[in-house]
Amino acid sequence: MSKKMDIRVWVEGTLVAAMAMALSFIPLQSLNASLDLSLGMVPLVLYSYRRGLIPGLTAGFVWGLLSIISGNALKYMVSVPQIIFEYPFAFAFAGMAGIFARQVQQAISADKTKKAITYVVIGGIVAAFSRWFWHFWAGVFVWGAYAPEGMSPYWYSFTLNGASFLMNAIYIAVVLGILVSVAPSLFVVKTAPQVFSAKK
Repeated sequence: MSKKMDIRVWVEGTLVAAMAMALSFIPLQSLNASLDLSLGMVPLVLYSYRRGLIPGLTAGFVWGLLSIISGNALKYMVSVPQIIFEYPFAFAFAGMAGIFARQVQQAISADKTKKAITYVVIGGIVAAFSRWFWHFWAGVFVWGAYAPEGMSPYWYSFTLNGASFLMNAIYIAVVLGILVSVAPSLFVVKTAPQVFSAKK
């Protein structure tokens, strides 16, 4: 495996971040801003399986930055630290699916579809949990002030962010679970070195 990260990895990551950003403009959000289906999670998680953890985290971070630059994130801005925490930081953690990149690709290479689906589903759940874990804490310390009178900010944030986590975990698992069974080649890079981590 090459020690240098191929430029194509980062070009692909930038395109994935842009795609995820574009998908966020599709109006699928519910009446409550905290309950939404994040369509951009699928291309980001798929990219994390293709390229690994570090590129996945980086693409997620770029997606978060694009959300701020485009003004999409500013609709929910309370403070600068809050917006940084909930976008570049939290979005980067959606790339945590990359910790399963090697297992997914090895299962595909060995033509073990059920095993590949299992890792894809687990990784998707980890990605969704990792992102909404940080939204949960933002909900406690920032949005908790808007909780109904008498309701704990922890319970308020858990209720709203927990629902978002569940919706997105199911969405990612179903879409990518189907995709890895019908088009496994999308998860494997054959024309460039695969990058699983920053180390050898």
